[in-house]
Amino acid sequence: TLPQSQRGPHPLLSSIVPDDAPIIPSQQPAPSRTTGRRGERVRHRYEWIQQDLESQLLGHGDSKDNKPEQKPLREHHPIRGPARALIYDTTLRDGTQMESISVSCDDKLKIAKRLSDFDVDYIEAGWPGSNPKDEEFFERAKTELDGVALDKLVAFGSTRRKGIEAKDDRQIRTLVASGAPTVCIVAKAHLWQVTDIIRADPDENLEMIRDSVSYLVSQGRTVMVDLEHFFDGYKFDPEYTLKCCRAAVEGGAEVLVMCDTNGGSMPWEVQKITEETLSGFESTTFGIHCHNDCGMAVANSLVAVQSGVGVVQGTINGIGERTGNADLCSIIPSLAMHCDCEEMSCKDNLEGITSLSRYLDETLNRTPDRGAPYVGASAFAHKGGLHVAALERSPDSYQHVDPSRVGNQLRVLISELSGRQNILGMIKKLDLDNIGDDAVVAERALVILNRVKRLESMGYTFEGADASVELMILHSTQGYCPPFRVLDYTAQVYDTNVDSASRVMSKMERQQQQDSPPGRLSMPTNLARATVNVRVLDDPDHVPDDQEFLDRLEVAEGDGPVDALANALKKALAPSHPELSTLQLVDYKVRILDPESATRAATRVMIEFKDENSDRKWTTVSVDRNIISASLNALVDGFEYALKEVVATCTIDDFDDEFE
Repeated sequence: TLPQSQRGPHPLLSSIVPDDAPIIPSQQPAPSRTTGRRGERVRHRYEWIQQDLESQLLGHGDSKDNKPEQKPLREHHPIRGPARALIYDTTLRDGTQMESISVSCDDKLKIAKRLSDFDVDYIEAGWPGSNPKDEEFFERAKTELDGVALDKLVAFGSTRRKGIEAKDDRQIRTLVASGAPTVCIVAKAHLWQVTDIIRADPDENLEMIRDSVSYLVSQGRTVMVDLEHFFDGYKFDPEYTLKCCRAAVEGGAEVLVMCDTNGGSMPWEVQKITEETLSGFESTTFGIHCHNDCGMAVANSLVAVQSGVGVVQGTINGIGERTGNADLCSIIPSLAMHCDCEEMSCKDNLEGITSLSRYLDETLNRTPDRGAPYVGASAFAHKGGLHVAALERSPDSYQHVDPSRVGNQLRVLISELSGRQNILGMIKKLDLDNIGDDAVVAERALVILNRVKRLESMGYTFEGADASVELMILHSTQGYCPPFRVLDYTAQVYDTNVDSASRVMSKMERQQQQDSPPGRLSMPTNLARATVNVRVLDDPDHVPDDQEFLDRLEVAEGDGPVDALANALKKALAPSHPELSTLQLVDYKVRILDPESATRAATRVMIEFKDENSDRKWTTVSVDRNIISASLNALVDGFEYALKEVVATCTIDDFDDEFE
């Protein structure tokens, strides 16, 4: 079902209403979001909008007899956890308050679509009364999001200001104008915050809550109330905090959200207060909103659900103000697999949660947290030899769930702490049938492990460089040969920026040097040149009987020596291996291992590669006192790894002596 803005005029209205007639806002409360299938909810919501519009235009006014019966959430059985839970995502509002995070309106729309596809129940998209970007989002959402996503949108705001009625408060009217079917308003639920922070009379604060909710409900909105500082307020004066709850219910709120705003509550406190509060509101659905200042946001959210809360607020990857919000990427899988939550809309899409997590990080230009529970790259990574040996016998020995259930995968790490079983696990994963019998495999695994330990003592680290380990294993197999060999190389750097006078260049000189358009200043490029001489097979699909190879010398320029070397290497290999045209270098990291050695310090280089066609990524590592040599070695490994599937059985170089 299309949103109102995308549908044509109703047949009845087309004969009596001109095309440019103003749209009259509906006065009918929206039906419950929790009844029926999502498509049915969307259809019914727009049916009552159309019916109400017809009624007003045909002169029936606001008579309640002409409106569909309102069926708010509170008139049905309240949602109670842990058997049932609704997921409320606030990534696009509370999550964007995190330091160093900024998101465009275009990106917010993309993220909203992904959240809708994952099937969270509510998407809090912003505060339309606070900034132009959020107002733009809600306006564009009407035409750029589908009906299912629109039905999930929540506009965030606050109660009316002191001294005026809700209908006269500009911020409240903006919430209605946003078009979001659900509105969540924040209200003070802590007596001290009321009297000393907003400096309002306690009774006036109660009326601000009641009046704001009542007006929004009268405008056809499902209303939730975020009770700010709820737990701290309950500990300060429980009677007043519960009065705030009653005021919201009297106004018509469908969900009361208990907020641990300062993030200082402990799980046992959340459990006790939640149970006491819910016992006095048997017909009301409650929610939970936790901050992570004490590292308890996920635990507090889960214990609240176990205590009966039915709506869980949080953000993807736990982003949010200060130390973040409750992490939905931990909460959702825990509810599904550890808390006996039988009814949760996104439960069937659990395999997509790792992808959703990494999509958000990519969109926000954040480095993913490798140690994040469930979705991190290290969440199911095993390093100790005893652990890996046990996992070979049973995956359950050191894993609480199957990683595939959350779209992640088991990884066996190779390091100086590894045992032979780690190497054997990688050999098994590679499915190599030409390395030899079991005795040979075990012997070579031990040799590879000893080499790893020796290299790590020199400064290598293979935990994030699986591609380098895999190449070591491939080099130990019979019949494998590298697809190319670098015979020699040179790298030159040239620059005129060698003294303080030349560094202070005028704007005009820099524009002339770069031939840049007016107003754009950029650093000079192509200040390095590299020459690479490689040996390759002239035809990678056919090996001549005489094993003749082709030596190819190529020159390329780049923004620096490493960039120039990568360009020259790709240029030399492309005629024999055109598949390298889709290879990208996406990250380059350098670490000085012994800074006390000054300019003689050993340097570790890690390079991440990506294949544009498959989106496959891999990382290689090298260590040398010459940063250029370390970079070239890591480049060579990365290019070789990209070609490992198309390698011919031949012998360009004899690597087998490394494993004698």
